[in-house]
Amino acid sequence: MPLFVVEHRHPADRCPAGNPQMAPYLLKILSNENAKQAGLNLVGDAVARGQHHLYVLIEGPDEGAVRQYLGAFGQAGSLDVIPASSCEDVVARGAC
Repeated sequence: MPLFVVEHRHPADRCPAGNPQMAPYLLKILSNENAKQAGLNLVGDAVARGQHHLYVLIEGPDEGAVRQYLGAFGQAGSLDVIPASSCEDVVARGAC
């Protein structure tokens, strides 16, 4: 499956981590089990400390499927879905 880097940013005053309804819902989206049920493979996620910036590595059939699955993050701010490659794949083909 193709690999994607997803970037989500939101303003501090709209941080979903402090929203008692939204936070648990977003954690469910970022679970491997739920991603697999949607036909996706969640590789990993990280939040830059104090930056209100989430990164997600996810494999899926296409950008549309990834964007749809992670769409709830777009309600709180930006959502960029970027086609990506692993370093191993880049080195194997000799170019980024």
